[in-house]
Amino acid sequence: MTMQAFSITAKQVQALGRVAVIMGGCSAERSVSLKSGEAVLQALLSAGIDAFKLDYQDDIKQLENTKFSRAFLALHGRGGEDGVIQAVLESLGKPYTGSGVMGSAIAMDKMRTKYLWLGMNLPTPPFGYVDSTTSPLTSQLVSLMDFPLAVKPAREGSSIGVFKVKNQSQLDAAIESALALDQQVLLEQWIEGSEYTVGILGDKALPVIGLKTDHIFYDYDAKYESSDTEYLLPSGLSADEEKSLSSMCLQAFKALGCEGWGRVDVMRDTDGRFWLLEVNTIPGMTDHSLVPMAAEHHGLDMSGLVAQILLQTLPQEPSKGAD
Repeated sequence: MTMQAFSITAKQVQALGRVAVIMGGCSAERSVSLKSGEAVLQALLSAGIDAFKLDYQDDIKQLENTKFSRAFLALHGRGGEDGVIQAVLESLGKPYTGSGVMGSAIAMDKMRTKYLWLGMNLPTPPFGYVDSTTSPLTSQLVSLMDFPLAVKPAREGSSIGVFKVKNQSQLDAAIESALALDQQVLLEQWIEGSEYTVGILGDKALPVIGLKTDHIFYDYDAKYESSDTEYLLPSGLSADEEKSLSSMCLQAFKALGCEGWGRVDVMRDTDGRFWLLEVNTIPGMTDHSLVPMAAEHHGLDMSGLVAQILLQTLPQEPSKGAD
């Protein structure tokens, strides 16, 4: 598709002021965050925006002692996607990209995300959680859902600590590994089928991407390192199926209080039903990343994408005819 010539005006550049691209952090996703941040920085500079790199080390004084007008958040994982940095920036009076404190915190917590979706009658795989290797809930959950199961730390990203388990011995080892990363571990019914992801930009869904990998699932290596992962654009869904999935993902995104931009991950089972897995409020922006890929398929290059995300931090002008 021909790229849209998205241009940012001199007036908008001036209004944006000096932009800190906050990246790095101290989470398990630091290395990915640095790659995302560098890609965002170069795209902002290409768009003519006054941007600079801020490798954040979880030290509030870094932010207090640095002069900037607003922040483009490229932090992944804890401290970046869980509402913490968002709360700090709000206390400093600095606008920032993406979801606010509440939406970020809820979306980072897979368990509470799923409780909210269930309350809104949105489809998500059956689940439960344990907080110890000896929890009596484990056997109850296995009897309810049966193997295979997905084992996930409740508050990690990039598929870190996620396992597919097929029997009790694998389950015990996976729970122990996941508990090393989080105090709560999600046990979720494994959905056999196809994987899809839907990027969100503003109040619209970007084109759906179908994912194919030789890995057991779309794990960390498949996301960031493998050259064998297939990205299906078009997704292979019919127009009606893609429209329905996009609508469901927008609803799921908004249900958590998320805003600005993000990504919703979905499975489709062998009966054709879609199941919501999770929301990423600061998705990857590397050369393997899905939101830039979907935006490009939509006709929006990387500079246009990051400029549109950043412009959301400016006060919105009332629409014509408003009181």
